[in-house]
Amino acid sequence: MSAKQLTIGVDLGGTKIETVVADAEGNVLGEDLRPTLAAEGPAAVIARIAGSIRDAASRANVALADTLGVGISAPGPAKPKLGIVTDAPNLPGWHNIHVTKLLSEAVGLPALLENDANAAAYGECRFGAAKGLQHIVYVTLGTGIGGGIIIDGKIYEGASGAAGEVGHMVVLPDGPVCNCGNRGCVEALSAGPAIARDAAALIAGGKAPKLAELAGEAPPTAKLVHEAALQGDEEAREIIHRAGYYLGLGLTGLLNIFDPQALILGGGLTNLGELYLGPAIETARKGAFPQIVADVLITTANLGNRAGALGAAALVISRPPGYPTD
Repeated sequence: MSAKQLTIGVDLGGTKIETVVADAEGNVLGEDLRPTLAAEGPAAVIARIAGSIRDAASRANVALADTLGVGISAPGPAKPKLGIVTDAPNLPGWHNIHVTKLLSEAVGLPALLENDANAAAYGECRFGAAKGLQHIVYVTLGTGIGGGIIIDGKIYEGASGAAGEVGHMVVLPDGPVCNCGNRGCVEALSAGPAIARDAAALIAGGKAPKLAELAGEAPPTAKLVHEAALQGDEEAREIIHRAGYYLGLGLTGLLNIFDPQALILGGGLTNLGELYLGPAIETARKGAFPQIVADVLITTANLGNRAGALGAAALVISRPPGYPTD
């Protein structure tokens, strides 16, 4: 295999930088994982990304010049065609940062940018749970709820590049306030902080004894709620079931709108398993049109923490750096 078939993918997060050197089949030849240290600001983070790229290439025994370029998966709103991160809430100071230009100058390689959920969706489509499929919806479940949409094998970015904000569908108009400012978004009802919020309210009301015992003096987390539920705390089970139900309402809309071949669920909350995913999938299958759910694959992602980096790396081949900006 020619070295020129190798690419580099970087998944930039609020807490970690994951970098891979991969071939066209998604095989990882070298990898680096390090903390983002986002509080140090954009220039320091760009330098850390550059260091991560160099170390991943060294571990793959590959010269940077012998790769096609770098794909960057980044959180928050972005303008991928311009290579600009417009506003990343978990990266202090990242407002209209021309990340591709800065990183290209730092490592001497062409670079491209994609939203993290879109990149993960593309990774799963190329190498993961939806390999070989052309129409998929990917939903990432964690501290927030995001998504990526693949149509005809290509990422659907929308008119401004911000498509796929699936966590901000309103499913309960008078529900809790979301970080986006609306009420009753899927994210405000089904994400990790929503589960923790409902758990804290139960504990404050003197309910959910097992959950209260496990939490002690610490604020409850979604993981802790799940543990209490598995130990027989019915109120903890109800919290998770309710979060899954509202997630399912959002998934119903996605199925009806996009009629995908596959609906892929990824992110840390998938570790809550059947208690969470069961009511979500059941609600979606009951609510969506029978024709749509008859053949759709609904499953969990299988690339794990590498999904964003592998998707970004694959984009370097399918959408080479320097692609038109108009």
